[in-house]
Amino acid sequence: MGPSSRSKFILLSSGLFLLFFISVIYWLLFVPPSKTASTKVIFIKKGTHLKKVSEALEQEGIVKNRHFFVFLTTILWKKAKVKAGEYEFHTQMLPVEVLDALVKGQVKHHLVTIPEGYTLSQIAQLLEDLNLVEKKGFLEKASSPAFINALDLSQLAGPTLEGCLFPDTYHLFREMDPEEVIQMMVHQFKKVFGPDFSNRASDLGISGREAVVLASIIEKETPLSEEKPLISAVFHNRLKKKIPLQSDPTVIYGIKNFNGNLTKEHLLRRTPYNTYLMLGLPPTPICNPGKESLLAAVHPAPVPYLYFVSKNDGSHSFSSDIEEHNRAVWKYQKYPRKRGL
Repeated sequence: MGPSSRSKFILLSSGLFLLFFISVIYWLLFVPPSKTASTKVIFIKKGTHLKKVSEALEQEGIVKNRHFFVFLTTILWKKAKVKAGEYEFHTQMLPVEVLDALVKGQVKHHLVTIPEGYTLSQIAQLLEDLNLVEKKGFLEKASSPAFINALDLSQLAGPTLEGCLFPDTYHLFREMDPEEVIQMMVHQFKKVFGPDFSNRASDLGISGREAVVLASIIEKETPLSEEKPLISAVFHNRLKKKIPLQSDPTVIYGIKNFNGNLTKEHLLRRTPYNTYLMLGLPPTPICNPGKESLLAAVHPAPVPYLYFVSKNDGSHSFSSDIEEHNRAVWKYQKYPRKRGL
């Protein structure tokens, strides 16, 4: 082969190699891993090396080649910008789209509903059960005096944020900082508990903190919207007359590892939350009340009721004097039991 032929061969070989190289790059960059979109969820823990991330992406069919993904991330100066979290990808995404999502931290969100009446401990347990937030860290942050002060809740909250975590539906993500979750819940609480609420509480002769405590008891006493102002009236009337509130939910809150069966022994056990043995409100809220209970606490119905008893159907019978109340107790509690109902 002469010099001219050799030059042509080298030129042709170089051209073919360049064409092959461009084809491969095009295939890696602009051809999706799959013709059909299949959703894949990837969880990247904090501190995970890019190599491990790319391996997981390749294994799930989100990128074609893990080495190319590392190379692409490096040359685009994005290596240090990849964020941890849970991501939802599909197999028709291009590598630049995957990388963009990782850099922007477009993590998968979970709709989580915090039921009205959940305690601080129950909320923490729910979040841990959903693998979103560690229970221990959540409780520690919700009990931090410095954090409570930073949230400007020192006048409303007690030693914990019990009562100030608003029950609602939230968009959360895995391994979310407990501080962020709490801030979201407190933000929603403050939307309801504004200056009007505080002023109304003051007009009733109670503090804002006492109003939240009362709202938490109302929340536990009834799920019925129409009954909440009536329950509120009963407790306001008892507070004014210095009659013990005699609320079972407060007693239960003060019992460690309560097994679901409230006994006479429990009612005789002296705790800060036994409103059968103490006058006034318990020292802290006993749950996190919803909007209706919060409003009912500062808008009691204009009725003289001092007593109420369960009708065993979710509703209550209300009375203004002890004789009327005793008749209601016999009708709805003792008499049905006697007949085996």
